[in-house]
Amino acid sequence: MKVKSLSLFESTELDYIMGKSVKFFTIGEAAERCDINASTLRYYEKRNLVSSIRTQGNQRRYHHSMLRRISVIKAAQNLGLTLEEIEDALSSLPNNRTPTKKDWERLSSKWKKILDERITQMLRLRDNLSTCIGCGCLSLKVCKLVNMNDHVSARGNGPRFLIEESQGDNS
Repeated sequence: MKVKSLSLFESTELDYIMGKSVKFFTIGEAAERCDINASTLRYYEKRNLVSSIRTQGNQRRYHHSMLRRISVIKAAQNLGLTLEEIEDALSSLPNNRTPTKKDWERLSSKWKKILDERITQMLRLRDNLSTCIGCGCLSLKVCKLVNMNDHVSARGNGPRFLIEESQGDNS
């Protein structure tokens, strides 16, 4: 039997009909609880990353389930994922609903490869900042030895030693 996923509005209405107390946050409360600015929350909503309902006075109200979604967006951004990558992952959810544990596992597996590559790049940069990276600056003594007269520029622009190492080409 296939179970239909309910949208935020359908689940809120169902909670109301069933007499369940539903917690909603104002934009200020949600922003404070998630440690972001209200303007950021409005921007996320404009990009359809989160959703809210409106009061009769046209004020935003965020269902408590949106707090996790907002928090995951913030955490993913802090790890270096772009809003486009986050948006792509979250848009795969039916009815723009808040992800379940299974959904989070699927989304995180998509991000794992991206994050692993970025970790590798950050470690390489950290470990090679004190040596020649093949950028052409020739400012370190070691640059004059391993990149005399900037000969690696013939292989392309940018910090060639960092780029080529990330591509597995150390020639």
